[in-house]
Amino acid sequence: MGSGTEQEDRFRRVYAGNFEALLAYALRRVDQPEDAADVVAETFLVAWRRSRELPPDDEIKLWLYGVARRVLANHHRGGVRRERLGERLRQRLTAIVTRDPGSEVPQRLAVQDALSRLAETDREVLTLTVWEGLQPREIAEVVGASAAAVRTRLSRARSRMREMIGDDLAPPGHVLDVLTAIVPEEGR
Repeated sequence: MGSGTEQEDRFRRVYAGNFEALLAYALRRVDQPEDAADVVAETFLVAWRRSRELPPDDEIKLWLYGVARRVLANHHRGGVRRERLGERLRQRLTAIVTRDPGSEVPQRLAVQDALSRLAETDREVLTLTVWEGLQPREIAEVVGASAAAVRTRLSRARSRMREMIGDDLAPPGHVLDVLTAIVPEEGR
């Protein structure tokens, strides 16, 4: 093939003359239109990279179909791999996250409701403290605030929670894993 300009002109002609046919080919072979667009884009990327080796014009369409066929095969293999990975992840999560038999205990529902009514920042510092076991200085790093600000937010959040659900932490049947975990003291 000749100069770079000649190659570019030929590629443009090949693209314009075959885009719609390749898109139709891909659309009939994938579940999502976005996937078909990706297949066509990848096909033409291969053609661009190999523009010096493209077959003669009377053979180019079949060559592009062959490339598209291989791209589709890779796409489908990738989908199968993603599906298998997703299934393994779902199985692991199911094994790790089992339904808590106490999840419908009224106290737990009250805590969940109260948490949902807290301001985002109050909820974040409270859950980072209780559920994640972080100290105010660690939370400060996570949320980008000073440790003093976090301690103030935490105190405010605890007060609001007590107002909403009370502070009697030991009635019969109370669920201790919700928000009543013992929080270690932190040195200032």
